[in-house]
Amino acid sequence: MSVPSTPLNRLRQLWREGRPAFGAIATIPSVQMVQIMARSLDWIIVDLEHGPIGLTEAHAMIAATTGTPCTPLVRIAANEPWLAKAPMDIGAFGINFPMIATRDDAEKAVRSVRYPPRGDRLWGPFHAPFRWGQSMPDYMASADDEMICMITIEHVDAVNRIDEIMATPGIDVAVIGPGDLATSINKRGQMDDPELLELVAHAEAGILRSGVPIGGVARTADQANALIDRGYRAIALGFDWSLFQRGIMAAFEGIRR
Repeated sequence: MSVPSTPLNRLRQLWREGRPAFGAIATIPSVQMVQIMARSLDWIIVDLEHGPIGLTEAHAMIAATTGTPCTPLVRIAANEPWLAKAPMDIGAFGINFPMIATRDDAEKAVRSVRYPPRGDRLWGPFHAPFRWGQSMPDYMASADDEMICMITIEHVDAVNRIDEIMATPGIDVAVIGPGDLATSINKRGQMDDPELLELVAHAEAGILRSGVPIGGVARTADQANALIDRGYRAIALGFDWSLFQRGIMAAFEGIRR
């Protein structure tokens, strides 16, 4: 088998080195937007959970990261193997599973991204080797070890079971989702609520204890730096639309209107 001259999955290398990786969530079905973002970010999650993106657009957006340092991941709408299958087969380097709340949920996610006997993934990666820059035999040999299983801790029940969830072998990164976590305690949009912050801290401690790379959201540079200091290794800087919106607002700074 051929040996790639550069790391196949750059995120794994960054995390092995203890370095943070910065990314964003793409909700707009736009190849052009991804081409711009991919030149500055370490990873992009193509959003099939909330965004108006279909598999055809997702395939094009994944392909648009080729030749950049950006690793394409896909967020699916639910923790179901059949939803994870096609995004992997069109070239995603990892799957972001939402609403993981139990050990069984975590085991199901892990098995979704790996072929038997390690998992339950079905064969059919007809387009993935093209994005991965591999032959089909090389892809089949490396897919289990290179594919990222990213779980999201975003419900109060998950926080209460954080240690059992994080004891699941095969989780590659665990991300805390404050938006749905706040919603699960009827504090929608209250990102600075003390109860929410306490839950985030509890989830954070559990993930850090496990040794699995931890991910979170930073709305400002100060927040990002604070996360880095606490050991975070996957930091979302926003959505495509929010980054675009912030850029427009920054362009108006200092202009008299």
